[in-house]
Amino acid sequence: MHRDEMKHKKIGVLFGGRSSEREISLKSGNAVFQALIRKGYHALAIDPVDRLTEKLKEERIDAAFIVLHGKWGEDGTVQGLLEIMGIPYTGSGVLGSSSAMDKVTMKMILTGMKVPTPDYALAVQGEPALFPLPFVVKPANEGSTIGISIVKEEKEKKAAIEKAFQYDRRVLLEKYIEGREITVAVVNGRALPIVEVRPMKGFYDFEAKYTKGMTEYIVPAPLAQEVERRALATALEVHEIFDLRGCVRIDMLIDKEEIPSVIDINTSPGMTETSLVPKAWACLGSTFDDLIEEILWGAALKI
Repeated sequence: MHRDEMKHKKIGVLFGGRSSEREISLKSGNAVFQALIRKGYHALAIDPVDRLTEKLKEERIDAAFIVLHGKWGEDGTVQGLLEIMGIPYTGSGVLGSSSAMDKVTMKMILTGMKVPTPDYALAVQGEPALFPLPFVVKPANEGSTIGISIVKEEKEKKAAIEKAFQYDRRVLLEKYIEGREITVAVVNGRALPIVEVRPMKGFYDFEAKYTKGMTEYIVPAPLAQEVERRALATALEVHEIFDLRGCVRIDMLIDKEEIPSVIDINTSPGMTETSLVPKAWACLGSTFDDLIEEILWGAALKI
């Protein structure tokens, strides 16, 4: 869809949904919806908690702006529905979304393509975790650090793994790397300035992410030139390998050898007031509304 045509089309902003990240999606979606209204677009808010297909038909949506986080929105399911209905949408396609969302599949692809990422293993429910300490336990298909634990002692293993299995039937065990956490946003193929994330205490968990004052964000991140170059190159390589589109965010840890290792890929990153992509975008001197418009312009069918 041509950019000039967008102002005359009905844009459905999909946010909320049924995942465990619903509340964050509602905040992100409302911010996106308001930005589109301010930019003069005919935007309509749609919460696909039920009857999504009927709502899209009833409202005659011309394009969809996806601000759904997690399952049933960031995992290729909504993308597949929109492809079948012939409705252009923002973000990555079915395969890119699903393969990046599932952390086990993501790790398999990264290791297969020789992209730096911490060692990992797949936990099996009811069987002992034979993986060296310390490690991070992650449900395969959750975001916002939901269900995640850091295990540093043997006595912590069982409870941490059982907690993760409450959220997913597949659980990832990942080598714990103590280092600097950074993130690289890529918008329509362009890498933005790197953001360093420094939680005030503990690790970058749900509370640290969404509570004002709990985390320090430094942008552009104060990195050595070579480390910055490698991080940006890695983000763009991941973007190409997974065939990602629109706005994505690649999270990394910098280890003691100064190597950026990929730990997560977000194909529908948060757009709240504490979110990372808007912070990186603002470093370019552009507004949040301009960011949302840039993402909208990338709306298309991907299959």
